[in-house]
Amino acid sequence: MSDSVDSAAVSADSMGVAAKTGQSGTVVRSTVMRRLLKNPMGIASLVILLTITVLAILAPVIAPFEENFANISKTLAAPDSVNIMGTDSAGRDTWSRLLFGAQLTLLSALLCAGVAIAIGLPAGLIAGYYAGKFEAVSNWVVSILMSLPGLIVLLTIRAAFGPSVWISMIAFGVLISPSYFRLTRTAVQSVRNELYVDAARVSGLSDLSIIARHIFSVVRAPIIIQTAAIAGVAIAIQSGLEFLGLGDPTKATWGVMLSEGFKNVYLTPILLLWPALAMALTIGGLVLLGNAIRDALEDGEKIKHRKKRALASADSTTTDPAKARQSRKSVAAVDAGTEHHLVKVTNLGVGYPQADGSIKKVVDDVSFHVDRGEILGIVGESGSGKSQTAFSILGLLPDNARIVGGSIQFDGNYTVAPGDDRVSQERLSKLRGKRISYIPQEPMSNLDPAFTIGYQLVTPMVRVLGISKAEARQRALKLLTDVGIINPERTFEAYPHEVSGGMAQRVLIAGAISCEPDLVIADEPTTALDVTVQADVLDLLRELQQRLNIGVILVTHNFGVVADLCDRVAVMQNGRLVEEGTVREILRNPKEPYTQTLLGSMLEGKTPMTMLVSKPGSAQKEPVA
Repeated sequence: MSDSVDSAAVSADSMGVAAKTGQSGTVVRSTVMRRLLKNPMGIASLVILLTITVLAILAPVIAPFEENFANISKTLAAPDSVNIMGTDSAGRDTWSRLLFGAQLTLLSALLCAGVAIAIGLPAGLIAGYYAGKFEAVSNWVVSILMSLPGLIVLLTIRAAFGPSVWISMIAFGVLISPSYFRLTRTAVQSVRNELYVDAARVSGLSDLSIIARHIFSVVRAPIIIQTAAIAGVAIAIQSGLEFLGLGDPTKATWGVMLSEGFKNVYLTPILLLWPALAMALTIGGLVLLGNAIRDALEDGEKIKHRKKRALASADSTTTDPAKARQSRKSVAAVDAGTEHHLVKVTNLGVGYPQADGSIKKVVDDVSFHVDRGEILGIVGESGSGKSQTAFSILGLLPDNARIVGGSIQFDGNYTVAPGDDRVSQERLSKLRGKRISYIPQEPMSNLDPAFTIGYQLVTPMVRVLGISKAEARQRALKLLTDVGIINPERTFEAYPHEVSGGMAQRVLIAGAISCEPDLVIADEPTTALDVTVQADVLDLLRELQQRLNIGVILVTHNFGVVADLCDRVAVMQNGRLVEEGTVREILRNPKEPYTQTLLGSMLEGKTPMTMLVSKPGSAQKEPVA
C-alpha cells in the first residue's frame, strides 16, 4: 500500500526565474496565490475543491432534508422538483446525502494526511540529517509498518473499536506514514552533504536552523504533492471500506452511497454516478492542486523573506560585535606551558574504515601552526590530503571519517583532543561562524539557491553577533562594497543564479569575514575563476588579512598563488607533510624532490611552444619540448 503512494514522490522544482521591472531594475516576484491563479491547472483545481468544500460547509443550510430522513413512499424515485437527484432504496434524498457525505469524507482524508505527516515528516528529517542509530531504528519500524497488510489491519481495528471512520483514518495515517518518512529521508540525504549546507554550518547556524531553512525547503514541494496523493488515497480507502459494508451505516458518506448505488445498479444506475463523480472530481482536484502549489510555492517564499527584511525593527537591541568577540568563552583548556598559536595541528592523522576492517589513512602525522595576521599556504597535488586537513580543522569531515591520531588546538583550546577519534562538533559549533570561517572552492555550490544572497549574509550575523536584521542588512551592504561589488543593493536582492562566478566568490568572502573571525580557511578559492578575477580575489584576500589581522590557511595546488599571497608554506604528499618553511626559503631552496617537481611544473620561465602547423609560405619549425 505504501509503495503505491511512494511512486508519487518527486524532487523539488528549480527556483522560478525572476522578472525585472521598473527603471531601478527592482526584481518583482509573484506571491503564491497570484502565481497559482496564473496557472490554468491551479485555477481548475481551486474551482473544483472550493466548490466541493463550500457545499460541504453549507450542507446543513442548503440541504433540503436531513441525511437520514427517509420517505418510504418514494423509494428509488427519479429526479423531480423536490428530490433533484432522486432518492435511494430507503427513500432518502440523494442530493442531501451527497452534501453531508462531503463533510465526513473530506475531514477523514485530512485527518489521515495529518497523522501521516505528523509521524513521517519529523522522523524523516531527523533520520536523513543525523543518520546514525535513530535512522537504523526508524528504518526497522518503517519496515515493520510496511510489511503489515493494510486492509487486514483496518479490518482488525474495525472489529476491535467498531465502525468508526475516525479511528480507521488514524490507523491508516499511521500505516501510510512510512511513505512520508522515506520521501523526506531520501530528499534530506541528497542535500545534507551539499556545500551550501556545510557553508551554513560553518557560518554558525544551528542544526535546527539549517533543517528548517535549508533542508526543509528541498523537502517542501515533494511533501505537498505527496499530501495531495495521500488525501486522495485516504478518500479511496475510506470509501472502499464503506463500499464493502464495513462503515457506519448511520453516517452519510460517499462510500456508503456508492455501495447503495451498486446494489441497485440495474434498477436505478444513476445512483452510482453521483458519489463516483464526486470522488473523481475531489481526488483529481487534489492532485492538480498539489502540482500547482508546488510550482508556485517557491516564488511566494521569496516575497516572504524580502518582507521580513523590510519590516526589521530599527530600534531592536544591538550588540557591539567587538564586545561580542571579547565575551566568547574558551571551549576546553589545555595544559599550562603549551606553546600558544592561533591554530596548532599536532601529529594529525585522518583515516577511513575499509571493508576488511582496516583504516586507510589519508592524512598521516601532519603538524603545523598558524598565528594571527599570518597566511599559511598548504600546497600539494590532488589527493595529497590538504583539503582533508582543512576540513578536520573546520569539523566538516564525512561521518565515516576517523581521527586516528594527533590533536588540533584553536587559540589554546582543543577542538580535537589527544585520543579523540572524531572531531567534536559540540566544541566547533561554538567557534564556527564566530571565530572560524570558510571560503570554499566552488562558490555557486555553497550558496543555497532557495534564498537571496542578502538573506544568506544577514542570517549568520543576526544569530552570531546578536544584532538586529536592520543593522545586519547595513553591515552586509558595506561588506559587499568592501569586496568590490559595484552595485551592492542589486546583489543583495539577487539569487545565486543571477550573479557570475566571480561575484559569487566575492559574496562568499564577504560572508566569511562578516562575523569578524580570527581564522579564515580558504580551500582553493580561485580555482573556478578566470585569470583576471583570480588576481582581484587574491588582492582582496591580502587586503582583508592585513586590515583585520586575521590568520588565513590557504589550500591550493598553485605555487604562483602561494608566492603572491602567503607568508609560510607547507607541502603535502600522500597525506604527509614533506616540507615546511617560509615562502622565500621554499621557492628559492626547496629541499625535497617532490617540492622541486611541483615548482618545476609551473609555466613561468618556460619557453613557449611554437605552432605545430606553420603558416603558408613560412618555414616549418620544430616544436620546443
